[in-house]
Amino acid sequence: MAQNKQRQQKEKKECWSNKPQACLSLLSSHHSSPFNVKAAVVVFRNSRLSRPGKLTTLQLYSSSQIDQNTGRGKLSEERNLKEGKNTKHGSIPTITYRVSFSLCEDFGVLGAIQVKNGDRNEFFLHSVTVMFIDDLGNWSHKAQFDCRSWVYPVRLTNVGRLFFSITSYLPRQTPEALQKLRQEELVCLRGNGRGERKEWERIYDYAYYNDLGDPSKGIAHERPVLGGSKSYPYPRRIRTGRPLSDKDHQTEERQKIINLDFYVPPDERFSPTKLSEFISSSIQAVIHFVLPELTSLLKGSNIINFESFDQISKDLYTRRNVQSRQANIERIVLEKLKEFLPEDIFKEVIKIAKNTTTIKFPIPQVIEVDQFAWKTDEEFAREMLAGLNPVVIKRLESFPPVGKDGRQSSILPTHIQNNLDGLTINQAMDQKRIFILDHHDYLMPYLRRINMQGECIYASRTLLLRRDNGTLKPLVIELSSPEEEGIGLNNSRVFLPATNGIDGALWQLAKTHVSINDSGYHQLISHWLHTHAVVEPFIIATRRQLSTMHPIHKLLDPHFKDTMHINSLARSILLNAGGILEKTMFPAKFSMELSSTIYEDWRFEDQQLPFDLLKRGMAVYNPSHRAGIQLLIEDYPYATDGLDVWFAINSWVTAFCSHFYASDADVVDDIELRSWWSEIRLIGHGDLPIGSLRPNLDSLPALILSLTTLIWIASALHAAVNFGQYAYAGFPPARPTRSRRFIPVEGSLEFANLVHDPDQFFMETIPDRFTATLGVALVEVLSRHAREEVYLGRRAAEEWTDDVEVVRLFAEFGEELRKVEKRIEERNGDLRLLNRRGPIGLAYTLMYPDIGNDGSKEKGITSKGIPNSVSI
Repeated sequence: MAQNKQRQQKEKKECWSNKPQACLSLLSSHHSSPFNVKAAVVVFRNSRLSRPGKLTTLQLYSSSQIDQNTGRGKLSEERNLKEGKNTKHGSIPTITYRVSFSLCEDFGVLGAIQVKNGDRNEFFLHSVTVMFIDDLGNWSHKAQFDCRSWVYPVRLTNVGRLFFSITSYLPRQTPEALQKLRQEELVCLRGNGRGERKEWERIYDYAYYNDLGDPSKGIAHERPVLGGSKSYPYPRRIRTGRPLSDKDHQTEERQKIINLDFYVPPDERFSPTKLSEFISSSIQAVIHFVLPELTSLLKGSNIINFESFDQISKDLYTRRNVQSRQANIERIVLEKLKEFLPEDIFKEVIKIAKNTTTIKFPIPQVIEVDQFAWKTDEEFAREMLAGLNPVVIKRLESFPPVGKDGRQSSILPTHIQNNLDGLTINQAMDQKRIFILDHHDYLMPYLRRINMQGECIYASRTLLLRRDNGTLKPLVIELSSPEEEGIGLNNSRVFLPATNGIDGALWQLAKTHVSINDSGYHQLISHWLHTHAVVEPFIIATRRQLSTMHPIHKLLDPHFKDTMHINSLARSILLNAGGILEKTMFPAKFSMELSSTIYEDWRFEDQQLPFDLLKRGMAVYNPSHRAGIQLLIEDYPYATDGLDVWFAINSWVTAFCSHFYASDADVVDDIELRSWWSEIRLIGHGDLPIGSLRPNLDSLPALILSLTTLIWIASALHAAVNFGQYAYAGFPPARPTRSRRFIPVEGSLEFANLVHDPDQFFMETIPDRFTATLGVALVEVLSRHAREEVYLGRRAAEEWTDDVEVVRLFAEFGEELRKVEKRIEERNGDLRLLNRRGPIGLAYTLMYPDIGNDGSKEKGITSKGIPNSVSI
């Protein structure tokens, strides 16, 4: 008898570890009487007020037996959570509750659970593990529920919180007992589009960007609504339903200067740990920002401008014995923040702030080896390939350049023909060796309005030559201003490379104006628009149309973590009228409007890295190369490393999708998938032409390519344009964001001033010390990796699927990423690849996956690592 029971136990374990659904008959045949079930409920331990009480209950839903009265799976009796014990999940404090059930013999297979919070406060539910006990008292199998969600009191929600197990089902494969639950859950998540959202509601709906302006403060704070019109197309954001302003009846009211009390669906919010860390990092940045200003004020020095390069380094980065001043500043900042933060978050912030010893900005890597290497032509050009914005440079298709309006550039053959390393212009063009950094056409329509705000901005074109050693050499810079009234000609000036004298000073100023253009484009377009903003509609559609049981939902879920929350923070603090980006970036009040103009030309297929490289002319098709992609600049760090990462993602997505979809017909027949893609095209990105989101999801290859592209945007592309910001832009002269002076013309008083003291003129051109220091504080926060960051190739939960084949495929993905890391290390060690480090000596690691970083390794400003999602 004992041997027979042991054999049955072994059969059940083997069955449930491979195909849980196939165990139905086994389960029924071996249980002729009620059987015991034990559940472990893990909750984050944040504070005494944020944990379940005695009135919180757990129920189990069958996925194989239907309750004929409800049409849903059979539901177990309710059991209260009792006797919680302090535990730990990694380094995070948790509480684990034990719950016991006695299930009837015909309950069947467990498919879902329902948690009812009968107490007064919400809590963060991490996971639930349900163990089935056999006749010998040993567990025979388990069902896992990856929750990671806030559970609010039922007195607020009116319904229990439903969680499906980690088993994946396509819609047509869903067990009959779960079909109604699956559909009802999606209906609830969509809401009805009415009313103001409450913090406990899990409702995903779309809205325009009508939360940027603040008409109540006057005309200076009015901003156009972005989205929903031909004039201002834009991706959609999450709807909050806040009341509209009495002034214009279209802009949402803004309640606070620092508004952390905005609606984000509970599942999209930062964890308590991450929120406190984010706020604490911001406090440190504020302290770093305040100290130089206070020190300057106490000295009675020039508080408008930095007086020299040395003063910038001395004031911003040098440690000083100012602990007492730091304590006073911290006290002032923290007391102000106390008005805006929940009590438990505020206490965590104080704890982290007390452990902070750094009182100045860390030294940015761009000046760590050589304070002036950034000024060289070599570094200026190299950063177009390996800096923080390596996604704009393209090959010149015709000489001279021609704008969209058909107007020809002022650059003439005589400007470059003697600087082509022995080539003629025709030879250089035929050999595809001339490249352009083009910040001209999109800026020209805005320049007059921007400069009327006190800015001194040009639109720029920069031509470069690929040399025999694979580096780029700047050839010429064209700076253009708006046409003068009644003349009809653009006012353009051309500058040529020089190192000494007044020509050298003019050339350095011309490069500075190019960097200013590139800084604005980087932050507003490459970073914000092309990663943060364009991803949010995909998140909303995924939550509304794909069940959490859907395999594609499980594939995409880690790549959406925290994006909606960080975007809401950005709209509240950075992008709003008078916000930090308007104060630090040259487009100022026109920043978001400008991004709307550029969004009009955004196309989803252009975000595929191979397609992007081909379209920009940085690669050509060659069937002898991997996927037919031959780079024209072989030592293009962003592209070489990026292609490795792209193909690793593509291989993983291909294997995953092929596991669930056997044919094109399976893709076409997936009703949830069809609704998902349709909603993204018609609503989420509905301001664009219908062909802007290609390919159509009518085949398995199309699905694979679309998902690869989406994961690439959310992970690797964002990492490439975000986490190098402090390394390159942490020293304001290297990447200025605004200009206060135009380049003077010969014969003017300003020209004489430039001749007399070029460095002083430069300091009076770049942003004033307040604006520059504020910008450094911003990029310090944006460049930090959070302690709980989860990197590409890893998952937040070890048990996120019970499909052993998917687990195996995911492990293969991780191994491929480790191979990518090894290749990147080898490239960075190859002294022949001059673009990998350049004059500043900074190795290119922004595409280094860092898959081995499980949270125990260094975080903060590392300039490496690819997080799964757009999370900062």
